[in-house]
Amino acid sequence: MRQYVVDAFTDSVFHGNQAAVCVLDQWPDDELMMNITRENNFSETAFTVREGDKWHLRWFTPGGEIDLCGHATLGTAYVLFRFYEKDADRLVFTTLSGDLIVTKEGDLLEMEFPAYDLVPVKVTDEMEQVIGSRPLEAFMGRDLLCVMESEKTVRELAPDLEKVKQLDGLLLHVTAAGMDTDCVSRSFAPKLGVAEDPVCGSGHCHIIPYWANVLGKDKLVAYQASKRGGTLYCRREGNKIFMAGKAALYSVDELFFTGS
Repeated sequence: MRQYVVDAFTDSVFHGNQAAVCVLDQWPDDELMMNITRENNFSETAFTVREGDKWHLRWFTPGGEIDLCGHATLGTAYVLFRFYEKDADRLVFTTLSGDLIVTKEGDLLEMEFPAYDLVPVKVTDEMEQVIGSRPLEAFMGRDLLCVMESEKTVRELAPDLEKVKQLDGLLLHVTAAGMDTDCVSRSFAPKLGVAEDPVCGSGHCHIIPYWANVLGKDKLVAYQASKRGGTLYCRREGNKIFMAGKAALYSVDELFFTGS
């Protein structure tokens, strides 16, 4: 099985978010895909199979399959454009979140994702204790989004990851206005076996709608302030989020195993 490791939302390796991408002729069983994912131990491993003029794409975390992942979609598109669809400028992925489209936009790859509807929720003492600082506001989509006082606060947070599992929402995102970008954020996913997601594309389907409304503009530059860091060039159109970034190839591997 051919596997590629790509750093997404960066133009150089050792930054951005790592994704393993397995390009397949047919689907293996789910147990094997989970074993490969756990062996990689990245936040996501993507598996894709060509089906007609589309590619069927599935994402797995060490904790199980997930319904939406931005950085592994970007990584998969990068691999397909570079090695399998060299003359294409547009790819369509069939996923658990419907058809996702990735297009070449100059030196960027732009993904079209659904925006999550954000429902305001009460800021609680539990949130403050778990996160280590009291949010100014909180919202629920698929994930919990907490708005913090400043970029400095976001960068310095050290949440209690075991207690993060007790909060509502699949992931926890913390965000604030940026000093050099429109917004900064960090994303934590201990429920999925991932302590901190270095750059979370699906998280920005929560983050960008919030900041687009607050800042009154639909084009934003976002920075994920993890140790690896990553930049996302985003725009909102109706209920869609267009998210663009670069990617860098780290390795091309052959996987060897016997059975599942």
